[in-house]
Amino acid sequence: MASSSPNKRREMDLYKLMMTDYKVELIDDNVSTFDVEFKGPADSPYEGGVWRVHVELPEAYPYKSPSIGFVNKIFHPNIDEGAGSVCLDVINQTWSPMFDLVNIFEVFLPQLLLYPNAADPLNGEAAALHMRDPAAYIKRVREHVLRHAQPSDATKHWDGPGSKQGSGDEGSSDGFLSSSDDEGPPEERMEL
Repeated sequence: MASSSPNKRREMDLYKLMMTDYKVELIDDNVSTFDVEFKGPADSPYEGGVWRVHVELPEAYPYKSPSIGFVNKIFHPNIDEGAGSVCLDVINQTWSPMFDLVNIFEVFLPQLLLYPNAADPLNGEAAALHMRDPAAYIKRVREHVLRHAQPSDATKHWDGPGSKQGSGDEGSSDGFLSSSDDEGPPEERMEL
């Protein structure tokens, strides 16, 4: 892309994402750290779910991939349920400056949810269930959507940078603080 610097590219990509239907929330007014409200793809067990995805752009973005992580829980073979980290080759290994933030939310994450790779799991339980009993896997995903991925769940925050979700029981919301009720710019957040 013909931008004069990585900073300009970072701002341009963020602006492009904010012009879509995604809610974006800058963290501490920093264009390198933000949350994005992500909805599960239609015609999938994740449909109806709403997740807050934390995004952090490295200094070398777009030459180095962003860090992304789900803030509220999701049941998926390639997403760590406790930490929210994502195992996605296009972000972790084959990232290219040709990609941008919109690609992550409109293509990469929907494809990951639609086509899990149980052979390369971060969540062994989800991977085993996906391979062993697809109907039970779908049921479990839908239960998680109802329990952890409602619109109000996507408005919860981490305690701060580097914090992890609580590791308590399924219904736990340890590690989260309620977001403010301020009306402001759309919300968005991703982590590398």
